[in-house]
Amino acid sequence: MTVHLLGAAEIRALAAELELTPTKRLGQNFVVDANTVRKIVQLARVGAGDRVVEIGPGLGSLTLGVLESGAEVVAVEIDHRLAARLPRTAADHDVRSGALTVMDADALTVTELPGGPAVLVANLPYNVSVPVLLHFLETFSHLRRGVVMVQAEVGERLAAAPGSKVYGVPSVKAAWYGRWTLAGTVSRQVFWPVPGVDSVLVAFERDAQERGTDEERRRVFALVDAAFGQRRKMLRQSLSGLVGGSAAAAALLERAAVDPTARGESLSVDDFLRVARA
Repeated sequence: MTVHLLGAAEIRALAAELELTPTKRLGQNFVVDANTVRKIVQLARVGAGDRVVEIGPGLGSLTLGVLESGAEVVAVEIDHRLAARLPRTAADHDVRSGALTVMDADALTVTELPGGPAVLVANLPYNVSVPVLLHFLETFSHLRRGVVMVQAEVGERLAAAPGSKVYGVPSVKAAWYGRWTLAGTVSRQVFWPVPGVDSVLVAFERDAQERGTDEERRRVFALVDAAFGQRRKMLRQSLSGLVGGSAAAAALLERAAVDPTARGESLSVDDFLRVARA
């Protein structure tokens, strides 16, 4: 498919047409560099026939890049003006009819995606990136892989391993679903307006087998919240409120073959699952 991608001048013209002033509240920093768009599409291994969901398409920079590959896209956009304009932008750039579906919705409330897309791509704002990703992975088991552009601090947390200084709640909860890796850095200059923070690309691959049941996931996430809610404390102390005291917590951890004097930052998601099952 021959699709013309958006450039900086056209993005500014679209914003002016919509009387759109990018807001920090919605994290609206639009990608104006075609090479960055194509890099994301390549990293996400998107090709003809793939079904892709894009969260926060904005003015359509990344959307057109995915459509250029021959994939079909479901785009979830919270800004009504942008959601209404996107189909016309796609048509103006030679996207074939039926290749794009736009959902005018808050991504955190979406519970159905037409076509069961297997790939997720997104340029996500700092304040909602982790909740949105966890919501989509929990709700849509058909999502198997993806690439997201997020603030560097968020991306580093998502991809962190146990023992890392930035390993925490997002790291463990994301790992429940699969493997996360840092896939590249992104210059501030590829955005309009230029953000005040650095961004990275994070790739994920869902595990072939489900790690546990929904009930076990809820238990694990409760343990994770407790363990990192008092990060400096030993697990026998930080988990005591969940299980009826530090002695009970210590006994529980020992049954799970976890050192009661360890801290949450040293445990993998599978360690937390053993504790949940114990």
